[in-house]
Amino acid sequence: MPSLRAQLTKHRELLRFAIVGGISFAITTVINYALKLTILTDKPTIALAIGVLVATIFSYVASREFAFDTRGGRENRHEAALFFIISAISLGLNALPLFLARNLFHIHTPNVTLVFQETSDFVCGMILGTLLGTVFRFWALRKWAFPEADARPRVVRGGNRPVPGLADEKAA
Repeated sequence: MPSLRAQLTKHRELLRFAIVGGISFAITTVINYALKLTILTDKPTIALAIGVLVATIFSYVASREFAFDTRGGRENRHEAALFFIISAISLGLNALPLFLARNLFHIHTPNVTLVFQETSDFVCGMILGTLLGTVFRFWALRKWAFPEADARPRVVRGGNRPVPGLADEKAA
């Protein structure tokens, strides 16, 4: 049975992607509810989309420098353009369940109670939408925006030196 360290090393990229995603989720949630409860009270899909957009900007920097720090293979402008195209598609996937709940299934007041509406908004927009967008984003970023593994050397914290034995570690 592989050690915990070996498992963490093997799934390093996914774990880092999850950390970036967790922070992005928090950013999305705070902005979404701040807007939804103040100036966009009657436009929850737009509030969610703005939250996702701000989190996406954070996510690009964090994904490039942390989650996919050794991946690359594209010119920076091309990589950024692909990242934001993928994120735009992901934003649409993220907003889709909430849009359907509100507009197709009419899960909003006065058809349902405010508590039911807000629970539905959270489940559809923040949970289901985030899951759809995240799965698509992880797959698409690895496939198109950051396609080549080990395109950039892994750096040691506090330094600019590549980690020695990285190729040996990956083979293990």
